[in-house]
This record gives sequence, C-alpha cells and structure tokens, in this order.
Amino acid sequence: MTRPLSPGVHLPHRALWILPPLILLLCLPPHPALAFKILAPVNGATLVSGQPITVEVEAGREAGLVEVRYYWYPEHTEALVEQGENRTGNASQGAMATGKYWQKDSITGAPVVALPALTSTVDRIPPYGGALPVPPDAIGRMRLLAIADISQGRLGRKTVFDEIFVTVQPAAELLSIDFETDKPLQLGRTGQSSAYGHVDSLGKIFELPVVGEFADGITRPLSSPNTGTTYTSGDDHILKVLPDGLLQIVGIGKTSLTVTNRGKQATLDVRVEVNPEPNEPPIADAGAARTVKAGTKVRLNGLQSRDPEGEALFYTWSQVRGSKVAMLDVNMAEPSFVAPYVSETRTFRFKLRVTDKKGADSVPAYVDVTVEP
Repeated sequence: MTRPLSPGVHLPHRALWILPPLILLLCLPPHPALAFKILAPVNGATLVSGQPITVEVEAGREAGLVEVRYYWYPEHTEALVEQGENRTGNASQGAMATGKYWQKDSITGAPVVALPALTSTVDRIPPYGGALPVPPDAIGRMRLLAIADISQGRLGRKTVFDEIFVTVQPAAELLSIDFETDKPLQLGRTGQSSAYGHVDSLGKIFELPVVGEFADGITRPLSSPNTGTTYTSGDDHILKVLPDGLLQIVGIGKTSLTVTNRGKQATLDVRVEVNPEPNEPPIADAGAARTVKAGTKVRLNGLQSRDPEGEALFYTWSQVRGSKVAMLDVNMAEPSFVAPYVSETRTFRFKLRVTDKKGADSVPAYVDVTVEP
C-alpha cells in the first residue's frame, strides 16, 4: 500500500510535472518482440549473381532456435521438398533421405529435394546468418527462403520461415542467346492422336528454354521476361506470344520466333503441323484467396476451371511461394494440405494449370492462402 505524503511535505513543482509521464510509461505494455524475419538483404534489393552477400535474421520471440537454412528459387519456380526433420523429430511430410537427393521429377527432370545454399547456427557471424553466395547462374527475380528449426525439447522440433524477393543481375556482358531445342523446331504432326497434353495441338500453351552465354563463361536461363527477355512472333496467326514468356499454337504453317535481351537477338524457325481440328484452350481458375489459422485443413478449389468445348480436364497444382507443404491430390480439382505453424502471418501461393483431352493447356492461375498464427 502506498503511504500518503505527510502533511506539510510538498513535492517540487518539477517532480509533479514528471510524475504523469512516468506513471504512463510504467503502465505501458512491453514492446512486442518481432517474429522470425530476414533483416538483410532487404526485400526488393538488387544483387549481383555469383557474389556473396551477408544474410542476417531476427530470431524474434522464438526461443530454442537451432539453425537456419537458406534456399534460392527463381520467381514462380515450384518449391522443392526440403531435407530436414519436423517438430516430432521424424522425417517431415514429403521429406526424403539424403541419398535420394539425386532422384528427379518424372515430368520436369528437376531434383525433388532441395539442398540449402547455407545452413547457419548461433556460432556464425552474425548469428544464424553469415556469407551467403548468390547463385552464379541467377538472373532476374529470385526468392530467398529462410527456414528456422526451433527446438521443443522432448516434443522434437518445429519450423518457421520468412522469405523475400530480390532482383539479381550479372556483372558480365551478354554475348549471345540460344534456344535449347531442336532447330528448326517442329511442333506436332498432322493426324497425331492426343491425350492430355502428350502431343502438340491447336491451343496448346508452352514455353521454350532460352539461355544466354555471358562473358564470365556462365550460361544463364533467359526464358522468363523478368530476366529482360522479350518475344516476337513472325506470324501471330500461327504462334502467339502470351505474358510470362508463354507461347500458344493458334495455327498451322511456318513462322519464326525472335527473342531479344540486352541488345542481343536470336531467331528460331518454327514449323507447326498439328491436327487442324479447332480447339480452344481451357481456362484455369484457382479459386479465391483466403485467410486461415495454422493447423487448419485447407482445400484448394479449381472447380471453376472450364473448357470451352466442355471436355474433361486434367489438373496440375504446384506450390510457388512459402515453405513447402505436403499437398494431397495435386492432380485433382480440390487438393488439400494442413496449414503449418507460423510465427507471424505468412503467404503461401499455389499455381494451377489445366489441360484438355486434346492437349491444349491453360495459362497458369494463382491463388494465395494467408496463414495466421
């Protein structure tokens, strides 16, 4: 209990002036601790390919931080299954043994397991950060993903993540551009049967691998427009240029495709001989964005995807943002996953492409799922 001032005891006028702010400060709640966050480099930074940078994170209110792993991904590239342990100490959902790193995806040929560019602990300078090499072949928009392992004692481990987007530019000059494909390019064959994208057909949407040879001796992928590449079709009635470096077969005959980047050009002759049966490409609809709580079972919704001719659709879902989650039924209209633990509100992005029976593909559709703690 506070004793009142004795009669005749007076506080100085200055003390009376200080008391109200002092009382207010004492009553304020403590400043909330930040969540796990990448501090450096900053989101939106421009980096140089092949040069090391210093990466730094804020551990925030997460106690028991064991290590932080850093991964590089080109923008819109599918998130790979990560090596590591989950919060129970067992192999995480979808995780694979180290020996299976060399296993390749049956469709893309890419590795199905990601190896970190850097694994850092408290002993590094700065703690849980340090020198992180920018991939030497990186160019354009890149995603830097940091995954932190948090110890829960006998309960095992949990993970939290943060990610930023940066732009990577090579210091070396671009010497030449090339198409990594047959020359001339032959698309389709008249009378060829088709089944769910296994052949070329009217309406089919695809992208071509384009690479650039730079003065530092490194070959870098240039297919994406965010690397500075622009496409020009010799005949828009045969081959149509779509956004994001995608191409669509819209007619039959001979044409050419020209790519331009950093003042250099390359031209590819293209011959299209597909079944002349008209076929409008399907339209992908990945559903509406939503916000959910961690631990919620999330069902994505591609049911509004459609084909103008009313044909059945083949669905292909993938994840292109956020720490990898285990999705079920990725070739169905409504795949699902369980929203993971997050230390702060985080965004997970998913991509949907649909293909009709004759092989025509849709332009990708995207949906964001925001997960709250």
